[in-house]
Amino acid sequence: MKKEQKNNTILLIVLILIAAVFIFPILLVLMNSFKGQFYISDQPFALPNRETFAGFSNYVRGIEKTSFFSAAFYSFFITVFSVGLIVLCTSWYIMRVQNWFTRGLYYFFVSAMIVPFQMVMFTMTKVANALRLDNPVGIILIYLGFGAGLSVFLFCGFVKAVPKDLEEAAMIDGCTPPVTFFQIIFPILKPTAITVAILNTMWIWNDYLLPYLVIGSDYKTIPIAIQYLRGGYGSIDMGAMMAALVLAIIPII
Repeated sequence: MKKEQKNNTILLIVLILIAAVFIFPILLVLMNSFKGQFYISDQPFALPNRETFAGFSNYVRGIEKTSFFSAAFYSFFITVFSVGLIVLCTSWYIMRVQNWFTRGLYYFFVSAMIVPFQMVMFTMTKVANALRLDNPVGIILIYLGFGAGLSVFLFCGFVKAVPKDLEEAAMIDGCTPPVTFFQIIFPILKPTAITVAILNTMWIWNDYLLPYLVIGSDYKTIPIAIQYLRGGYGSIDMGAMMAALVLAIIPII
């Protein structure tokens, strides 16, 4: 018993240290978002004091320079609808309907996970432009394509454990397929649906490359807007950038 407690204590200490490694950069950004421009570079690891504290001026400047609320709207719109579409389209049909078409789709989506994005990004951009998908609505379909692989893989592993008797009983009781799915099956899939939603939300919200390639500066999402804080000759408004990063982190947390 004592040995088990000792092992648990060691494990707890290790996990605390790992958590500190991940949390420290976030605290560093938060801390520096309240400092003056000069002190961020001169004293990056020091806590704000009476001399270095800049109040909320960095936040005001960051919001103004990045058009933050407009960028946040596009990020929210793209993230919410992309994640909703991914969860809805990958959660049931491919695994439950057994035929050559669905089996082919399953292997197609799973094999797509091994293809690096950099390998297809230029051709994808050309196709998106040709199909008029270079807008906030069109990019949702592109995210569905890129997010479907992992989502299908996760859902299919869980759906196998859901008995088909539930669907048959619902059909006998007069339920239509949509009612059966949303009121009986989907609640059972909730743990996997939450996992898929969290993974895709973190990816889409923080994604810089795909929105930059597809919709560019016409519809700036938060990562693109923050990037535009870089000035000429490598100059960066560090105060505004730190403040904008904090505002970008808060919703995803």
